[in-house]
Amino acid sequence: MGGLREVVAPFVVPGPSGVAIRTRFKGLTAGDEKVLRLVGDLLGSLASRDLKARCAAGLEHDTEQWAQRKRVLTEESTSRWAGSITKATHDQWALARRGQHTHIRSLEAGIETISHRLSRPIGEKGTKQAPGGYRSRQEWFAKSRRLHVLEDRLDTVRADREAGRVRVVRGGKRLLNTRHHLQEAQLTEVGWRARWEAGRRFLQADGESGKRYGNETIRVTDDGEVSIKLPAPLAHLANAPHGRYVLAARVSFSHRGEQWRDRVTANRAVAYRIHEDVQRGRWYLTASWTLPPVQMVPLEAARAGGLVGVDTNADHLAAWRLDQHGNPVGAPLRFGYDLSGTAGHRDAQVRHALIRLLHWAKRRSLAVAVEDLDFQAEKTREKHGRRKRFRKLISGMPTSRLRARLVSMAAELGITIVAVDPAYTSKWGAQHWQKPLTTNTRKTTRHDAAAVAIGRRALGHPIRRRTAPPRTHRSDGCGHRTVQAESVAPGREGNRPRIPGPRTRSVRAGRGENAVDQNAQHRSGRSAEHEFWRQDSLPLSL
Repeated sequence: MGGLREVVAPFVVPGPSGVAIRTRFKGLTAGDEKVLRLVGDLLGSLASRDLKARCAAGLEHDTEQWAQRKRVLTEESTSRWAGSITKATHDQWALARRGQHTHIRSLEAGIETISHRLSRPIGEKGTKQAPGGYRSRQEWFAKSRRLHVLEDRLDTVRADREAGRVRVVRGGKRLLNTRHHLQEAQLTEVGWRARWEAGRRFLQADGESGKRYGNETIRVTDDGEVSIKLPAPLAHLANAPHGRYVLAARVSFSHRGEQWRDRVTANRAVAYRIHEDVQRGRWYLTASWTLPPVQMVPLEAARAGGLVGVDTNADHLAAWRLDQHGNPVGAPLRFGYDLSGTAGHRDAQVRHALIRLLHWAKRRSLAVAVEDLDFQAEKTREKHGRRKRFRKLISGMPTSRLRARLVSMAAELGITIVAVDPAYTSKWGAQHWQKPLTTNTRKTTRHDAAAVAIGRRALGHPIRRRTAPPRTHRSDGCGHRTVQAESVAPGREGNRPRIPGPRTRSVRAGRGENAVDQNAQHRSGRSAEHEFWRQDSLPLSL
């Protein structure tokens, strides 16, 4: 392959492992909000204390310490609240450890890049395989200082990881740092304090199959009644038997409401989370549950009727339909979105573009082929330091969110997603498919050509096309075959079948369907008795 990296084979993406839906509380009274804040603040303080104990234990934590922590929390709340808190603590600690590992890999990649560029002469140009030296002595000196900074950070993070130390902020590190920049964030101290307290509250409970409506701690009936099991210190606030508080507001789920109702009526486990949006002054309820693993569609079945190749870009999705042989069908498609504005607006734009793509594929019963993108190694400024525009471009592409949304929405519609290796799809697509697919009435872009390359890779066909030989050397009547038969193909050295049509009405000797087999030119083929007929020489005398 001439130094090209190995391309990973395409695979069918498994469906989502869980479902989460959200609804808004409407009609909460002031008393209901007061009780929710008191319960959330109390459980939030217990969660902070438990997280501190877990972080102090480090790598030496065992099941006995876990049981001891749960017993302490049970005395100040309930056993189910204690179980939810300890589980959330362990999930948070594990997430911090994964983030720590990713941070170490990022620092190592930056140090390796800087060290290589510092070792090269100043002004040396780089290649596609390795970067060159820095442009000036000033840049070289600045990068040498940054190298020492990164090495110090790497030593610190490695020491923390070996000792089992993690650094976690309940409520979020970004919100914590916002306290020192209130004017830039256009916040007051009171407004920031409200957000901080809301972010540190704990009002979530895991479900339990077999229990009433699938959750004993936060119970939601099939008609929308919400009740909470109060912790022991707040049991005096109960307005229902068995230390429960029933909210005045009733809820209903518009999205996947039937699935949720089927679960709660069958007493299957459903986890709930209650949180407050301080900016909007609203309360929300999130319900989630796990999905049983389903048998995936084989890759050959997904390829049978062709598929849709999709190229992800910063402002649109470029798609093109391909048949099972890898040939583009119809015109290219474009599904645009705008990623400016708030996070909610960006998420809505992505969902709108995806649903249009999936509905188009659903009407034609086609699978969707996408790239398995990961720009973590490309976002570092050590690799693309001066290319700020390119770094901003790839940082703004919602690869992880788009991938998660696409898998979840496709599973709901019964559409198969095929993931392919993104190596060389844009380059080879533009090189081999952009010009041939451009006509007088259609201008094919690089993104459209990349969609064709993605689709062909998902179908198992090569992306690159062989260069056509001169016209006088072409052996096919209708043009050059750009994809030749492989060496293992049966009959590749045999006779070509005769193609009927006006262009073959007059075929000279040695140019027909039996041109390879010279003996066959002297056989009529009309009867078996003439199969081996041969003209004998004339006798010399009678």
